[in-house]
Order: sequence, then C-alpha cells, then structure tokens
Amino acid sequence: MKLAFSRLLAAALLLFGGLLAGHPVALARTEARPALVAPVLRPALWKVEDADTTIYLFGTVHVLKPGMDWFKGGIRRAFDQSDELVLEIIEPDDPKQMASIMGGAAVARDGTALSQRLEPSAREKYQAAMAANNLPWQAFEVFNPWMAGLALSVTPLEKLGYKVDQGVEKTLSAAARVAGKKIGALETPEQQIGFFAALPMAQQVAFLNATVEGLDGMEAQFAALIQHWQAGEPEKLAEEMNASLEATPELADILLFQRNARWAEWIRTRLEQPGTVFIAVGAGHLAGRNSVQDQLKTLGIAAGRVEE
Repeated sequence: MKLAFSRLLAAALLLFGGLLAGHPVALARTEARPALVAPVLRPALWKVEDADTTIYLFGTVHVLKPGMDWFKGGIRRAFDQSDELVLEIIEPDDPKQMASIMGGAAVARDGTALSQRLEPSAREKYQAAMAANNLPWQAFEVFNPWMAGLALSVTPLEKLGYKVDQGVEKTLSAAARVAGKKIGALETPEQQIGFFAALPMAQQVAFLNATVEGLDGMEAQFAALIQHWQAGEPEKLAEEMNASLEATPELADILLFQRNARWAEWIRTRLEQPGTVFIAVGAGHLAGRNSVQDQLKTLGIAAGRVEE
C-alpha cells in the first residue's frame, strides 16, 4: 500500500499548481542550489481549434530542479503565438496574501488540535515526519489536516533540489508579463483552497496519513513522473497515477475529475471567441481517464497532440 501512497503524494504535485507553488512553507525557503546538466525535454502539448480560435493545452510541473530547459521548440512557438496565458490560478503578487488566504481557510473552527484527530500510531508517524522536515507540528495544531498534508507535499522536495521558482507557471507568467500578454485563470485562489477545505474530515485525515506514509517513496515516484513529463509520455504518467487515484476515488473525483469537466466547458465557451490561448495546468489533468481531453471529447471537441 505504501507504493500507492507514494503515487498519491507525487500525483498531488501534478494537480495543484497554485496551492503548492504558493504554499507559505515553500515560499519561505529560497536557498541556492547547484544547477543540473539540462536533459533533452519534450513535454507534451495539445491543440484545440476552430475557424478563428486556437487553444493550446500544456501540462505543467509546479516544482522543478534548476537547469531543465523545457521552454523552447514547439512549446515556445505556441506560447509566442498566443494572445493570452491561462493558468489554474493567478497567485497574488504578495506571497503573504496567499499565506493569509490559506491560513484563514485552514484554521479548525471546532478548536480540535490537529494531532488529536489522528490515531495514536498515525500521530506518532506524523509528528516524526514533520520534525524530519523541520516543520514544527505544534504550529500546525490550529489547522485542519489538509494544511499539514500540503506542507509535507512541498518541503521534502526542496531538500532534493526542486524549487518552486523553477516551476513551469513561474516561467510562463514571467514571460507573459515581459511580452505584455493577458494572464487569466480557470479558478481563484479561494476556490482552489476551498477544494481541500471542503473535504470531509475523514478524507482530510486520510490525505494527511497517506502523505506521511508516502514520504519514503516520494523521491523515486516524483522522479518517475518528472521523467515521463519531460519525455512527453502522458500515457506512462497516467499509469503512475492511476493506482493512487483508484485507491482514493472520492479525492480523485473532487480534486481531478470534476475540475477537468469544468475546464472542458470553459474551453468550449472560449472557442466562441477568436484568438489564440495558451492554457497551462498541472500535467495530471492532461493524462489518463477523465482527463481534460477526455472531457472535451464528450463535448464533441477534439484535442490533437502537437508534434515538434
């Protein structure tokens, strides 16, 4: 079961760009790390079009290691041709604002301490995991479990050299601002945070416990997902994710499938307006069953793979 937990944790990092990139724990850590030798990267890109509208779909990874030169070739050309960049959310300019939004939504209204929601054995593992990642579990006692789960989804990867400021969204946003492109969003920060905050407590606890259980295998699982992303292999990426999603169908429905369906509807509506749009969302949304492409197909809209 630990393998599935590891996949769940790694998959979360391909689904929630705004939350994970904007998490206050992640933003607080900015120490320099040596750059890597850049591999050859060919992430997958799709296109939806009609007579006067073109919409590109690009799957992102929200934390990357320095030296990954993915922003070139067909991806760069599609971006340069686009009038507008659309992300999952637009992060506030002030990181403290995002932290405030998250903190306000995460506070436990019933006053129950987070650790008291966990069974004794799970509590011990959780506190040990927090300590191992230099996260004071006592400071999280006022929060609901999902907040600690997100913190433990980001911090371990920073130790491995992954950096939020190297994430795809950061690069695309900076390039869009330089080019004077309009930047839009499919969701608001409050909506995205609300997906976690609205989870029933039992699912929040399950998410946190799964995160803790998956930490041992997180490095290997996330590295595998990155490898499939950079090689443009969405089918293999989906295979890595499917086990965890099938093991947690309620979470998959709320955090992935329902959002994919709403985004497909957004794309259908956007096709009614002329122009060229570059949509960048977590790569997990563009892989596997019930992906955005699958949801578009049910609406009679074809999304074709763009080849170099």
